[in-house]
Amino acid sequence: MKIILNPTPSEWKKALDRPVHKMKDIKKIIKPIMAKVKRQGDKALKKFALEYDHVEIKKLLVTREEIQEAKDHLDAELKAAIHVAKENIEKFHLAQESPTLEVEVMEGVTCMRKSIPIQKVGLYIPGGTAPLFSTVLMLGIPANLAGCEEIVLCTPPNKEGKIHPAILYTADLIGIDKIVKAGGAQAVAAMTYGTESVPKVDKIFGPGNQYVTAAKQLATNLGVAIDMPAGPSEVLVYADDTAIPEFVASDLLSQAEHGADSQVVLVASTEKVAKKVLKSVDEQLEKLPRKEMARKALSHSVAIVMSNETKALELINYYAPEHLIIAVANEEEVVNGIVNAGSVFIGNFTPEAAGDYASGTNHTLPTNGYARNYSGVSLDSFVKKITYQKITAKGLQQLGPTVEIMAKNELLEAHKQAVSIRLAYIKNHH
Repeated sequence: MKIILNPTPSEWKKALDRPVHKMKDIKKIIKPIMAKVKRQGDKALKKFALEYDHVEIKKLLVTREEIQEAKDHLDAELKAAIHVAKENIEKFHLAQESPTLEVEVMEGVTCMRKSIPIQKVGLYIPGGTAPLFSTVLMLGIPANLAGCEEIVLCTPPNKEGKIHPAILYTADLIGIDKIVKAGGAQAVAAMTYGTESVPKVDKIFGPGNQYVTAAKQLATNLGVAIDMPAGPSEVLVYADDTAIPEFVASDLLSQAEHGADSQVVLVASTEKVAKKVLKSVDEQLEKLPRKEMARKALSHSVAIVMSNETKALELINYYAPEHLIIAVANEEEVVNGIVNAGSVFIGNFTPEAAGDYASGTNHTLPTNGYARNYSGVSLDSFVKKITYQKITAKGLQQLGPTVEIMAKNELLEAHKQAVSIRLAYIKNHH
């Protein structure tokens, strides 16, 4: 990681450039995949499994036997850990429920708003270099709590044509029984168009590589909603001399091991802090099983020294990190100054890994600067809010003239008439 000292705002863009592939090139690869799935359905999914996952899939849907086998073979210690995480995530997401809103805005005029679950949702669970069973909890739990009618889960199979037992166990634990052995853009296509085995859904959730992200963005042109545009994962750690360098280094590395295209950023109050952290990064890196992948991620990552705290905050908000760790003395003030971040981790004893797995917040978060205008997944992501209104005769007598005047001035005579005809009726019948 290179160190940059006090860059000016005009230098921020170059210093913080994310390692993103050309979306245009990726979409060129994705479009024919999507088209083939649309035309050939399950047959195309099996073909792509052979081509990309190097495995022959007989049945796309996971059977009850496979789920039972996963439950029997999964380590008891891991099962217990999954249960603790499930409980915390459920508690936090259940608390996000918003009651039906009802307001009488003027006498006889009542407006209401109510949350209704999105009927059919598709969950994409990455299974490439690491099977992310934690994402099953993060997406499945709020989908369940929201009351979504149909939940389908797609995840790539391994070389034996199997799904990782922890993914199956977790899905079963939260009551998801439609699990499809399909990954990549082809899985997104299946959920977008529907195939013989995969239902067409209303909204697609879940992180993935840049092919999955591009396919999700194409799906939005086809009438399917997505949770957010999410690309490779990233973390920014803001540290001063109260931060423990080994902790900061471990957080940077826990992000870097996600994949070669992950990005990690250190913002340090002094060059001394930055050097201490980077020294610890080098020492800890050598001990990691995924060190080559982490090393690649570190090669396009950066340490920036910002000796002015106000400027440091401006830089952080400019970058809009997916994960933001605050390890500085006056944390409260700094936290209050953050307006762009997916999820914030406060203090020396709050590693990003806690939120990734089990503290209760969601780990499906906006990357690539989208934290400026998107939130992470929450219970709200799985519902839509419908508004209602009811007006009594007396209410219309009060409100009607206002509507008539407005409609008349917009030259929409039929709108005005819809009110006038009722007011005349009320006058004659009351």
